[in-house]
Parts: sequence; structure tokens; C-alpha cells
Amino acid sequence: MEIEAMTRKWGNSIAVVIPAKIAEQQKITENEHVTVRIEKIKAVKVKDVFGLLKDWKRPTEEIIEEARRGWD
Repeated sequence: MEIEAMTRKWGNSIAVVIPAKIAEQQKITENEHVTVRIEKIKAVKVKDVFGLLKDWKRPTEEIIEEARRGWD
């Protein structure tokens, strides 16, 4: 199973909290040994997202009108 978690400062160390729901599903209890794979997640940059939309040439007004038609 793979989850994303936020690191937290714990004394002089860094800790990762396993959400209760996941711990319950996996039957993980206190003082139990587990294996953790550490992989830093690359942050998404706004310029990268807009780079994906470079071929998107529709005017904003057209998109708004299309969305409004869907609400009728």
C-alpha cells in the first residue's frame, strides 16, 4: 500500500503519521516494526501546468458560455 503523508518535527527527528484509517486497514499497531519507502514528491510548478495548455486557444468568454449552457 502506498500513501502520501506530511512530515512533522518530533524532537530532533522528522516523523510521518500514518492515518488511523490506514493503520486500521493494515492492522498496524503501536510499537510495531514497519517498512517505509521514502520518495520525495516533486512539487508541481504553475509554469509546468500552463505549459501543458499552450495549444488551448479558446477564448475565456467561449468557455464561460459553454459552462453556463451546461447549467440550464
